[in-house]
Amino acid sequence: MRCGRFVTVLVVAGALATAAGCGRRGPLETPYEASVNARKAAQKAGQPLPPEPEKPVEDKPFFLDRLIQ
Repeated sequence: MRCGRFVTVLVVAGALATAAGCGRRGPLETPYEASVNARKAAQKAGQPLPPEPEKPVEDKPFFLDRLIQ
């Protein structure tokens, strides 16, 4: 019984450590920024260009936004 708990804790700790290593370090990119960067990279590499991205719509504030700012 004690060995089973130890193994369970060990597996959960390993899963948490693996999940903590996922992702990229640095600021997040919006989908618009990512598509602009992909277009620049394709143009630089001489590949066919993806479609021109559309500018995002201006963000409208939500009344609960003040709680998280």
